[in-house]
Amino acid sequence: IVLSYRGYIKKRNEEQIKRIKNERKERDKEIKQEAELRLKLKEKAIKEEIRLAKDLNRDIKAFLRKEQAQIRKEQAAKQKRFLEEIRLEKKLESFRERESNELRKLEKVALDSQREDYKETQERIEKLKQKYRDIRNQKIKERVEALGLEVKEGEDREALLERERQYAIERQRIENTLESFYRSSASLCFQINKRYIPKHKSILRCIDRRYETGEIYIRWDDAPEEDWLLLIYIKNNSPSEGIVLENKTNLEKHTTHEFKPSEIFRCSDLMVDSLVSLLERERKQKAS
Repeated sequence: IVLSYRGYIKKRNEEQIKRIKNERKERDKEIKQEAELRLKLKEKAIKEEIRLAKDLNRDIKAFLRKEQAQIRKEQAAKQKRFLEEIRLEKKLESFRERESNELRKLEKVALDSQREDYKETQERIEKLKQKYRDIRNQKIKERVEALGLEVKEGEDREALLERERQYAIERQRIENTLESFYRSSASLCFQINKRYIPKHKSILRCIDRRYETGEIYIRWDDAPEEDWLLLIYIKNNSPSEGIVLENKTNLEKHTTHEFKPSEIFRCSDLMVDSLVSLLERERKQKAS
């Protein structure tokens, strides 16, 4: 009986140990499966994020390329308007010449009449001519000063007109050179704000300072003016020297890139990659 009881106890203990081992194995198996499931879900989420980022990059770049066709049409229209302004200026100059001819005719009539008061008449004509010359010169001087140019003492009307004309041509050239870069920057901000920026977060803003300083920059809407992320300008204000892009989207490094005026797509691609990478870093930082 004693031996039989001991055998029963031993068998029961062995069964309990076996059951515990099986339960442990089953639990380890469940833990392993859960870990594998979590890993697969995380891998899937990462792949989905990578896919979404690639899709965003592709869609934005495709959108910017479509914009270029429209930009080229608008630049052609601007050039046409600019040439029209030059034509009108020439027409205005012809009116001035006609006025001058009329005054000369008036002088001749006075001379031919042999009037005793010819000298007085001549003086009145000269005063009249000088009055209108002074008015025109003052208007030209005011326009030149309004452009921020210094008027030198003794500069005549022709010199002031030439400076005004050269200034207008230079500003037009700078604006035209940067037009594609401005439109691409503005479109990029619009697309990212629409598709990638959460509603609670500040949007990206493209600031156009081409006429004032020859610059374009992108910053957060609630950031100070000087805290830009991307800055575009013409190197040494000379379009032939190329376009400069300064990049501060990564706080760890401030990079500078140079492009030819025709390399708008290469510049756009770099801006897209930089801003998307910035948003990805902020998203991961927030998630952690």
